[in-house]
Amino acid sequence: MIKTMLNKNVPSNWGRKYLPKFLRYAGYAIGSLIIIGLLTVILFSDSLLNAFLKDKITKSFSEAYPAYSLQLGDMHYNIWKNRLGCDSITLNANDSTFTGSAASFYVSGMGWMKIFLQSDSAPNTLKTSVIDAKKILLSFHSTKEEIIVGSLHISVPDSELIADSIKYYSLINDEQFFAKSRYRQTRFRIEVPQLKVIGLDYFAMMQKNKYKAKNITINDVFADILVNMDKPYDKNSPDPQMPNELLSKMKETVEIDSLKIINGRLKYSERYAVNARPGVITFGKVNLSVSGIANHTLLPDSATVVAEGLFMNTAKMKLLMKIPLASTDFSLHYSGSLNRMDLTRLNEFIEAGEHRRIKSGILNSASFNINVHSGRASGTLRAEYKDLSIAILNEETGSEKGIFNRILSFVGKVFVIRGTNLPDEKGIMKIGEVRYVRNPADYFLQYLWFALRSSVADAAGFPPEDIPDK
Repeated sequence: MIKTMLNKNVPSNWGRKYLPKFLRYAGYAIGSLIIIGLLTVILFSDSLLNAFLKDKITKSFSEAYPAYSLQLGDMHYNIWKNRLGCDSITLNANDSTFTGSAASFYVSGMGWMKIFLQSDSAPNTLKTSVIDAKKILLSFHSTKEEIIVGSLHISVPDSELIADSIKYYSLINDEQFFAKSRYRQTRFRIEVPQLKVIGLDYFAMMQKNKYKAKNITINDVFADILVNMDKPYDKNSPDPQMPNELLSKMKETVEIDSLKIINGRLKYSERYAVNARPGVITFGKVNLSVSGIANHTLLPDSATVVAEGLFMNTAKMKLLMKIPLASTDFSLHYSGSLNRMDLTRLNEFIEAGEHRRIKSGILNSASFNINVHSGRASGTLRAEYKDLSIAILNEETGSEKGIFNRILSFVGKVFVIRGTNLPDEKGIMKIGEVRYVRNPADYFLQYLWFALRSSVADAAGFPPEDIPDK
């Protein structure tokens, strides 16, 4: 009977009549909730990020890296551009040895949903990502050094990296820098207006520990190097590594097709007393190209360096170098030439370190050819010059006056110094001999210069003991 009554009270077409209407209203409700949710995300995404996500990020970072603490400024998300940004980022080492910061940091094109759902590997989520940061500051408090980067642009889809206004320098003056140690130190200052890397394989770098790029270009770099030669070398300190030693010991694979420096400048100085004027060597308008940078190669290969610049901002100097980067043994070959110059320009260097002053002299041309095997340099220098005259300086006053200094200058001029070195009727002239053994304290550029300088002393007639001990 009840069944009969229900059948009588419920129309047979109820489902067909009311179910679509119910589903329609339910769809409206769900759609409204989705729209409200999207509007909430769009209109209040920054508030949601800063209220919930920012603290979660900093806590997760502290758990993963307990030695560091991370602080984030206000976070922003643009749903239309798929860009997540932060007004500021600060990273501090808990032992107060390091601080890193950026005034702004943005990541766009990231597959955020895949990251949240953990449905894809990290490299794949970065396929379309672009990172931009400005005013990056890295402070190394223990060594009082800083690195500043004006802006950094990383584009994974374009395989490029661009960094502008890079500066590396010490926060203290030179005397304070050298006073920190009782041993010999080398102070560097480097400025790079722009560094550009093309063809950078980010996926190989993340997945295979492989640093691969087609081209690295550095524009208008300026490097200032100062060595305090008045202190002894610390025999217990780690030796500066030469290019082949550094690359051959790396577990990661490095493959760079070419590296170029355009319109660079180099200032190399040696200081021989506290607050004393250093000897200075300069190179201007340097254009350098390095090809074949690679380690762990199956076949022995060498990087090729081709460079030219103005030596002491006066004479054009050319250089060709071959370096076997995969070799664990420090060996290389380099050769080059130097055009005509007034030799008195060298006083900027030799007066401070060698207590001599070139009174006159003209270099017509010079060429050198040097081989290095296991840190031992040998080779030749052919230097054609004339009218070379040198005075001995007082080590205390730097003056060439005084009877003792005049006697030494006269003896040196008559019996030691070779005033002219030009080919005779048979084309024979004095060839300078390169003799130099690597000092553990030598940096790469220092070694190249010290080896070449040994042949200059030999060609000019200085006795071997006059070659400064490095």
